[in-house]
Amino acid sequence: MSSSILVTGGAGYIGSHIVLQLLLGGYKAVVVDNLDNSSEIALKRIKDLAGENGPNLTFNKIDLRDKPALEKLFASEKFDAVIHFAGLKAVGESVEKPLMYYNNNLIGTITLLEVMAAHGCKKLAFSSSATVYGWPKVVPCTEESPVSAMNPYGRTKLFIEEICRDLHLSDSSWKIILLRYFNPVGSHPSGSLGEDPRGIPNNLMPFVQQVAVGRRPALTVFGTDYGTKDGTGVRDFIHVVDLADGYIAALNKLSDPSVGCEVYNLGTGKGTSVLEMVAAFEKASGKKIPLVKASRRPGDAEILYGSTEKAERELNWKAKYGIEEMCRDQWNWASKNPYGYDSTN
Repeated sequence: MSSSILVTGGAGYIGSHIVLQLLLGGYKAVVVDNLDNSSEIALKRIKDLAGENGPNLTFNKIDLRDKPALEKLFASEKFDAVIHFAGLKAVGESVEKPLMYYNNNLIGTITLLEVMAAHGCKKLAFSSSATVYGWPKVVPCTEESPVSAMNPYGRTKLFIEEICRDLHLSDSSWKIILLRYFNPVGSHPSGSLGEDPRGIPNNLMPFVQQVAVGRRPALTVFGTDYGTKDGTGVRDFIHVVDLADGYIAALNKLSDPSVGCEVYNLGTGKGTSVLEMVAAFEKASGKKIPLVKASRRPGDAEILYGSTEKAERELNWKAKYGIEEMCRDQWNWASKNPYGYDSTN
């Protein structure tokens, strides 16, 4: 019997890549997603890419706040572990609509944890975020660096981390891994899976790809006067396939009897500036990306990248891909799917 893993938010950008890696690794994957910011087409493509393992994927359209629906799912199937991704994730929107973010991200997670406890499923890999480091005074950030979130989205991640710690303190049979990942970019090498945000993208690379395919006239660069090598913000970009492999490594770690509630950074351990990333994408795509310079956005850190030594040591995981591969795969996805999953090609 292969292990059955529940993936919340499994139709989303990162979730879909993780589901594919699970299937290829011989796991059974059950996806729960409310399709608020994701597409069912991604799940169909995952099945195709997984080949003979495709039938091991099942999908349930459920909002995590719908406790009866979640109860019914857990009653019908025994899960070995849960990978929890579902949540709203736009920083700007969270500032404008904090209650929506607290309601969705916190209540959804609490409901999930209650149902997991009731059904004796106490292994969890939670998708936290490097946003919990706020504006770090010292980089690279380690798992022991001070945490402070600068916006409601980041605070939901911090609060959920604390909820998980308290849960483990109250009941040591819980095994929880909190994964603080940095900036995922790129796509599956096939070009069939990728990032497809609704509306105006919040992150750099989906915006860049939309300029490259002609959907937007120019890229707005927020902040060109930072104390960095070229004046633009510096981030730790990680290939989404590397990130998915990090989650598989965390899942394997959950079967280690010594695990309690642990936190790991998932990144490359290197900082890349916005302009360096744009130049790498221009090289990969052969497209010129027109730039519009704008003032800094409130809440943006100047430099944010992490140390990945702990994950390398304890999860036996290390990012394999650099920004060239990230941009190559991102362009492959964008050129094949200029309008995301709605592209008629």
